[in-house]
Amino acid sequence: MYKPPTLPFALLFAFATPMSTALAEPTADTDSSATTLKITTQQQRATRTDLSEYFTGSALVNPLFSAEDDSRATAAEVTFEPGARTNWHVHPVGQQLVVTHGVGRVQLEGQPVRTLQAGDVAWIPAGANHWHGASAEHSMTHIAVQERREGQNVEWGNKVTDAQYRAE
Repeated sequence: MYKPPTLPFALLFAFATPMSTALAEPTADTDSSATTLKITTQQQRATRTDLSEYFTGSALVNPLFSAEDDSRATAAEVTFEPGARTNWHVHPVGQQLVVTHGVGRVQLEGQPVRTLQAGDVAWIPAGANHWHGASAEHSMTHIAVQERREGQNVEWGNKVTDAQYRAE
C-alpha cells in the first residue's frame, strides 16, 4: 500500500502560504452560500513577547488559530528559553502539548516533574493544575492545543517557584 511521505510540521505551513490568495478568493463559479476557506499568514498573527504576568523567564507565543464558528479549539506555538516556564494554570477542557524542538518539563500538581523531548505529545486532563516550560539547559518549542468552555481556555494561577521547577 502506498504511503505518502511525511513532511516536518514547519514545512506544512510553508507550502500553504504561497497559495493562500488563490485558495481564498472565490471564483465566478463559486456558490455564494458555500463556506469560504480562511487562511491566515504568519504576518497576520502577532507574536506575543510580554508574558511576564503568566510566565517566568523568556518565552514567545505565536498564535496559530483561534476558535472559529462552532469550533472551540485554539492553538499556539510557544518557545521557551532555558529555564522559562508558565505559571500554574488550568484548562477547562484539557490541553495537548506537541513538542517540536528541544527538551522541556511538565508537572501536574501533586505529581513528579516529567521530561518532554521533541516528538513527545503530552495530554493534560481537563481541570488539572499544571505548568510546563523548557529544561534548565535547553530551549523547548511546543504546539499547545486547547478548547474554550464558556469563552475561556485557561485560568492562570501563581508563579512556579524555583524550588518547584527544580524538583524531580
